[in-house]
Amino acid sequence: MAEAPPLTPAREVELPPELDDPLYRQALGQLDHALQHAAVPPPVAAKLRYPERALSVSIPVKMDDGSLGVFPGYRVQHSSVLGPTKGGIRYDLAVTLGECAALAMWMTWKCALLRLPYGGAKGGVRCDPRSLSPRELEGLTRRFTTELLPIIGPERDIPAPDMATDEQTMAWMMDTYSMQVGHAVPEIVTGKPLSVGGSVLRPEATGIGVVMVLDAGLRRLGWLLQGSSCVVQGYGKVGAVAAHELTERGARVVAVSDIAGGVHDPAGLDLVQVSAWRREHRGLAGFPDAQAVTNAELLELPCVVLVPAATEKQVTGENAGRVSARVVAEGANGPTTLEADDILAERGIPVLPDILTNAGGVAVSYFEWVQDIQRLFWGPDEIRIRLGDLMRDGVSRVWALSESERLPLRRAALVTSIREVGDALEARGFYP
Repeated sequence: MAEAPPLTPAREVELPPELDDPLYRQALGQLDHALQHAAVPPPVAAKLRYPERALSVSIPVKMDDGSLGVFPGYRVQHSSVLGPTKGGIRYDLAVTLGECAALAMWMTWKCALLRLPYGGAKGGVRCDPRSLSPRELEGLTRRFTTELLPIIGPERDIPAPDMATDEQTMAWMMDTYSMQVGHAVPEIVTGKPLSVGGSVLRPEATGIGVVMVLDAGLRRLGWLLQGSSCVVQGYGKVGAVAAHELTERGARVVAVSDIAGGVHDPAGLDLVQVSAWRREHRGLAGFPDAQAVTNAELLELPCVVLVPAATEKQVTGENAGRVSARVVAEGANGPTTLEADDILAERGIPVLPDILTNAGGVAVSYFEWVQDIQRLFWGPDEIRIRLGDLMRDGVSRVWALSESERLPLRRAALVTSIREVGDALEARGFYP
């Protein structure tokens, strides 16, 4: 068979206006920095800069007051070269096509880094979920799922929960899809209730994975997690689980926060009391047994470990010089800007990057998908062992590349992922 002709360099294409979003520019900036070290051909590099597919839909919903609400929704698939795309669905007023494109790209890197047979996707609906009734949320979810039918499927694109969505959202999505095809398809989504094919430890997986990576990373830095002071921004689905997991491993959680603000006690917080207060009062505000702090102040508290687990762009060029942690472990997606990365590096503060640190969720989503396909389910001990193996392997490969090529951890993680995806792109070629 004759050899394929060498690929010629790709021509640069101006960033499409629909993708011109600050978060997408942040993701592209990280990619461009990593491409300097990844040694992939220019056509491969050019292909990775843009999503394969982006769908924009309008979602009509009959509201409880009799009016009709119409909400914009999006689904972006960044790369399917390694397998079906995978990624969450979020409901938030800040959802844009560009934001979804950035998050889809990061999902591609997460999956490649853990060597999962997935590409990255992300989707969402621009709405205020707190203002919608349960009936309105169900109608929104079912109509959004119907609009996504042409591009999702258990071997095409598998949604999961994200910001302001949960296992109930996924159950509605699964049911809507299943009604269209005429039989139950539990593997169409992950993060479902156990009663319809969900996996044990899936709700806690991202937070548990954060602590697994942190523990392995601290050991490589010559420190121990046990006894270390920790600050967690974002006491939600990721941050609360991470905080409790930290205390179970002997760390001292000295501050946590939610959207309304935070609480701080240098001696360590009683997280059982914190969680009980938050459930009763629907937030941390007013918790009586600790000092109140703002989310901005919390990021600058002295500690060994800072876990930003809330939302994007929290550690910035403006406040990175005042971060007092010895290491930052990114529980959220994109919490550290490019400028902050440079400042933290100059100050000798390692950053355990999001595409590795918070990849536990997609890892157990993969386990759930496999279990659904097999109709054979594993127990919590087996899930935790499998998750630990994946996360530690990811840390090992990132750390090895960081040391051998003298790269910051984020760049080493991205280079590792880009090479995985690039090798697959070169092997498969470009069609036609």
